[in-house]
Amino acid sequence: MRLRRRLAVSAVIVCAAIAVGEAALPTFWQVSTEAEFLRGEVENLSIDSYGRLTLGPTSTPIYESSAPFIWTAVTLPDGSVYAGSGNEGQVYRIDPSGKGTVFFDSEELEVHAIAPAPGGGIYVGTSPQGKIYKVDATGKSSVFFDPGDRYIWSLAVDRAGNVFAATGDKGVIYRITPDGKGTTFYETKATHAMTLAFDSQGRLLAGTESPGRVFRIDSTGKPFVILDSSFNEIRNLRVDKDGTIYAVAVSSRVAGTPSSSPSPASDSSGPQPVVTVSAEVTAIGLAEPSGGGPPPQQTPRSTGPVTGAIYRISADGTWDLAWELRDDTPYDVAFEGNGNLLVATGNKGKIYRLAGEPYQPTLVVRANVQQVTTILPERDGRILFATSNPGKLLRLSASKADRGTYTSDVRDAQTVASWGTIRWRAQIPAGTRVDISTRSGNTRAPDETWSDWAPAYTNQTGSTISSPRARYLQWRAILIGARGESPLLTSVSAAYLPRNLRPRVTSITIHPPGTVFQRPFPTDPEIAGFDGDLPDRRSAAAAAAAGSPNLGRRVYQKGLLTFVWRAEDDNKDDLTYDVLYRREGETSWKILKRGVVDPIVVWDTTSVPNGSYILRVVASDASSNSPSTALTGALESSAFDIDNAPPEITISSVRRDGARLILEFEVKDEYSAVQRADYSLDGDKWQTIYPKDGIADSRVEQFELVLEGEAAARGVIVRAADALNNVASARGEAPPAPSAPSGRR
Repeated sequence: MRLRRRLAVSAVIVCAAIAVGEAALPTFWQVSTEAEFLRGEVENLSIDSYGRLTLGPTSTPIYESSAPFIWTAVTLPDGSVYAGSGNEGQVYRIDPSGKGTVFFDSEELEVHAIAPAPGGGIYVGTSPQGKIYKVDATGKSSVFFDPGDRYIWSLAVDRAGNVFAATGDKGVIYRITPDGKGTTFYETKATHAMTLAFDSQGRLLAGTESPGRVFRIDSTGKPFVILDSSFNEIRNLRVDKDGTIYAVAVSSRVAGTPSSSPSPASDSSGPQPVVTVSAEVTAIGLAEPSGGGPPPQQTPRSTGPVTGAIYRISADGTWDLAWELRDDTPYDVAFEGNGNLLVATGNKGKIYRLAGEPYQPTLVVRANVQQVTTILPERDGRILFATSNPGKLLRLSASKADRGTYTSDVRDAQTVASWGTIRWRAQIPAGTRVDISTRSGNTRAPDETWSDWAPAYTNQTGSTISSPRARYLQWRAILIGARGESPLLTSVSAAYLPRNLRPRVTSITIHPPGTVFQRPFPTDPEIAGFDGDLPDRRSAAAAAAAGSPNLGRRVYQKGLLTFVWRAEDDNKDDLTYDVLYRREGETSWKILKRGVVDPIVVWDTTSVPNGSYILRVVASDASSNSPSTALTGALESSAFDIDNAPPEITISSVRRDGARLILEFEVKDEYSAVQRADYSLDGDKWQTIYPKDGIADSRVEQFELVLEGEAAARGVIVRAADALNNVASARGEAPPAPSAPSGRR
């Protein structure tokens, strides 16, 4: 007993189920930050960088085209808008009243570039058989320039009436004189020249794809790189009235740009555009770039790959990274009169406002589209924007909406839950109102099987959720303004208690008899007078459970048997264990140990008779749940033998055969198989003897030992061990060797 105490056979924690969790306590789902609010759906609401929800401007449809995409749009002095579309390669003209017609129908599939023509009319650049058309004010068109390149991505007209064209897939920029004669102005050595603009001094600016650079090119065609970005593509360039250049960069292959999908006619020279040249194409979707989806539930603001950015380049050539995007992809920027910046994005149809220094984003509006591709500020302060999926022209009002709706994302409680209270914090000026309601269901996406929206809750400090018990919950906030005032919602918190799930014992490991483990020296000193587990130790135990168990140094102690198990609990409850046993053939369980905290127990098997036994481990989550909801889970081990009696050795024959000594003996064990036999000559080293049948696998084995020469004259000791390391020995007494006959006289 003293030896066993010195060995300290209790093992270290190898817990696969202990975690710091309190299932009896409710879980609180709180939405209070910008990132958390952005996971929901908004209508006529704005979300600022401080996580405040307020009434925002409304978006009013001006024109709805039949095309899935509107790639580009320009406004002419008469107030009409020309929009280039796909997949029919048409240009729409929308007058100030919102009436729209097909102004030009090209032979190609896509119109990515439009520029006003001096004296009236427009220039139109098409793809994938790149051509530039000149269309007069009446809609009469002619081919202005056919460079032989596949894509026309951008057009810009200088003060002298020269047209500059950015093309792909060789990255060439052309200059075309007013009479339609074109020459190569600059070869960017990029795969595609994507966007063109003029700086405040009339010099040409060009953004490229593969690599994503911004060039400034003088009138002689001499280039100078003013930005070599870390992004794959410069999608758009805009120049503010003070000469500051804003570059829209994207890291992934944004749909509608040259690298989105391969063309059947593509070659290996470089990435290809979204549009195919097949005449069978009827519709093409825009794919979300890598990392652009909504962040996963219960995580902070996305820290995944950057999908895009806005660069700010000053007139003297210095630049800074004004804003990075991870959850949206930028398409265009526009300027407000107060110096703020508007950013159009996809794939959720959002427009952000960047204000302050450094820029802080505010979600201005979310349109019912996938991409906002172009922003067109109007003279009266209103904003027009073109969209894709579907192709529309919308107007953003200058004033706030009277009513807005926010619908949260869906909360997954992992199992059917009991809902607690919902509370919210809001600033509510006189006459305004915030209505909060909930609904629940058992399908991941809300559908007709969900409950109806509950009546609006009235107690802001805590109202009982009336939606039925279910796995999923969603809440809705309706903000109602009055006299130009808007309420301000800053947080919503909903409490719920998931249904307790039964713990599971998943495995029981029975170590070889006598195998125990010394407890490692503690790394943290114990606190005098404190018997509980410190929180950091409990966390360390949970962390250790995720990896392979570390039981400490293995030692041997006869008569002890070590059992280690693993358990799981989906509620992350603290578990305790009862360990029971029964002898094979019996039906009642006997208690070995109750209230075990660590998933290990060492049994002194000398306390029970020899025989075959079965162990049962019962896991309980009672320490983390109320008595009425606590559950247990159990697992039985495979049968194992307990045998603390040594085998019996019976020497049946010791005889001499000439110079040889032959010893025959039998080893018998009542409870376990005979594992091995050895012999020693006069206390010399032990040597193995094999059974007559060659396999030590039964409870009775026959052995024969043949010694010759000098060995036959020595004393023999045999020993045998059973499968549980019980050992017996016996001495074989050899008969005396016959004496030599006396000679005749």
